[in-house]
Amino acid sequence: MSIAAILTLGPLAVTAENNPGSTARNHLAAEQSPYLLQHAENPVDWYPWGQEAFARARTEQKPIFLSIGYSTCHWCHVMARESFENEEVAAFLNDHFISIKVDREERPDVDRVYMTYVQATTGGGGWPMSVWLTPDLQPIYGGTYFPTDDQGGRPGFLSILRKLAELWEDDRERVVAQGDHAAGILRQYAAHATRAPGPLDPDKLRACYEYLWESFDDTRGGFGGAPKFPRPANLLFLHRMAVSPSVPEKVRTESLRMSRETHRAMAAGGMMDQLGGGFHRYSVDAIWHVPHFEKMLYDQAQLAWSYLELYQLTGDKAWATVAAGVLDYVERELTHPGGGFYSAEDADSLDPTTGEHGEGRFYTWSADEVREVLDKDAEVFMVHHGVQDDGNVAAGADPQGEFRGMNILTGRRTIAETAAQTGRPEEEVADLLERSRQRLLDRRSQRPHPHLDDKIITAWNGLMISALARNARGLGRPEDLQAAQRAAGFLRENLWDPKTERLYRTYRESRGEVEGFCEDYAYLIQGLIDLYEADGSMVWLEWAGQLQGIQDLLFWDAEGGGYFSSAAGDPGVLVRMKEDYDGAEPAPSSVAASNLIRLSRMLGRNDLEDRGRKTIEAFAAQWGTNPQAMPQMMMALDLAVRPSREIVLNGSRADPRYQALRSEIDRRFLPDAVVVHALDDEVIPKGLFAGIAAESLVVAAESAEPLARVCQDFACRLPVAEVSELAALLEPAKPVE
Repeated sequence: MSIAAILTLGPLAVTAENNPGSTARNHLAAEQSPYLLQHAENPVDWYPWGQEAFARARTEQKPIFLSIGYSTCHWCHVMARESFENEEVAAFLNDHFISIKVDREERPDVDRVYMTYVQATTGGGGWPMSVWLTPDLQPIYGGTYFPTDDQGGRPGFLSILRKLAELWEDDRERVVAQGDHAAGILRQYAAHATRAPGPLDPDKLRACYEYLWESFDDTRGGFGGAPKFPRPANLLFLHRMAVSPSVPEKVRTESLRMSRETHRAMAAGGMMDQLGGGFHRYSVDAIWHVPHFEKMLYDQAQLAWSYLELYQLTGDKAWATVAAGVLDYVERELTHPGGGFYSAEDADSLDPTTGEHGEGRFYTWSADEVREVLDKDAEVFMVHHGVQDDGNVAAGADPQGEFRGMNILTGRRTIAETAAQTGRPEEEVADLLERSRQRLLDRRSQRPHPHLDDKIITAWNGLMISALARNARGLGRPEDLQAAQRAAGFLRENLWDPKTERLYRTYRESRGEVEGFCEDYAYLIQGLIDLYEADGSMVWLEWAGQLQGIQDLLFWDAEGGGYFSSAAGDPGVLVRMKEDYDGAEPAPSSVAASNLIRLSRMLGRNDLEDRGRKTIEAFAAQWGTNPQAMPQMMMALDLAVRPSREIVLNGSRADPRYQALRSEIDRRFLPDAVVVHALDDEVIPKGLFAGIAAESLVVAAESAEPLARVCQDFACRLPVAEVSELAALLEPAKPVE
């Protein structure tokens, strides 16, 4: 019988912080991670992940209790208050276990291994993740959030601790054998992640679309039911299908419709902060009304990118407004003075009236407070944003009663609808709403602010650099380009060691000790490519090429293809995994595949394109049967099977003729194209470009006037100087029916 059966515990599907006291009581006080520091004063004798804890477990022959979470996680806070601040629980943990606390954002490699185990054994996952290990780090039992005491016939955390301690004492051989078995299954799973490479099959693009079409919620937007996650990779994939020359017109039309309706639903619901911009993590209900209130940097980056693309596809300025609002929020609330970007803002905050912590207290409003702030303007605002006297949250979406009598602001009504209902002119309504939002934002700023996780993560900053660089081009916002440049400079100065040629994972007041993972390299390379396309500075392209070589050295699987998530040689990592799912964050190999193809076409290096294609092929066992699991990889596949298109642009940044050509390129959605620059004030590094790319740069550099040269499938058309001529060359190919 398994340990889970002995414990008679079914899977739990939830995921969260404590309120530290004043005296450090364990081994976390010297850590950088805000999450670990939140637990430094627990009575639990926590250790950080590392050899000191492992050695003690082996010396004392005690099992390990591993708790993984992050600082802005609601249920991590709950479990901390209930159990980790509980003296009785702490005493039992300290007597019978070696307790280790891990920040999943700092150590995604550790999180990935044990999350795979928890998902496989319970059918679900989340944070806090609670896993018990042998002293050799093999998992023996796991789950997510556990209440302290038994509930509803299920044992609570303390009962589980007692039973596991008893099993370890009385039947250790069987417990260790089960750990050996679990570790073997994990190794087998990792070994088979890329077990069956297959050829590039463009038909799988259609299969991925069909899955999204079948699961699309025609009434409320998004895919599936509650809870609803934005999953930007789905939307970015649909945008590529919307302009694909190889699919029928109906597929293109439906792809754009699904994207438009989902973007509209997200922006009109409570998931978008209607006052301050930016998006919360996800919607707990099916109608996008009640969000889980934390704000993550990676969501802001990918959604700003997605809304920009929708604007480029449709020309509808409403989407540009949302994208700009997201970036304004990040630059206002999540930006380090030196230019990097912080990780997240908490879901929980202090209620200014009760003094209690609760989810969404910073963002929700009573009707009385809205009237107090807005006075005679309150009626129009309340109509437009759905504010009700008794609150606007249905009981079914608020099982804990946290939002009783409160309102989550939405934007479901248009200006015209609000004007019609209130009997006011549309222009007057628009002005009144803007004025009212600012007054409420000013009032909200006086509330206790949610906790800010102020660590800077290389990977997530790479995503943000991409979003800023792309929006700088598509929206013509120079402030976004400057922010992207500052962030890239910050990473280069603080998270890159030029002597060892290694990236580091995190920065908080100083650089952390953990070296970067594959996602740090892949996401940053993508950001640097996008930044180079935006500003033409060779330093970014050269660094991207350098980082790609290091990523290949550290993470490439020479036997099976694709990229491992972590480098070899870490004795604390039980299994070296490959990520084969594009979720809230895309899999590193999915991003790397597109990076390699883009770099190849920019630099004229066929070896890079070959590796990009091999990366896609390596995951054919996954996307060949479940393409919807890897929409980001499907984007790489789409790029690989389309005819290549390179746009070489030369001139001076200050020349209006150059700027006009740039604007014609930047306003368009061109997923199959890369932009290469030959600017008057940029020195082209020797040996960086090869083949047709080098030849095109020479031709461009010899011109006395700004020119654009469009190349397709390694054949270049004559350079053009007029915007109208360039526009004709950039028109999409006629669709194939």
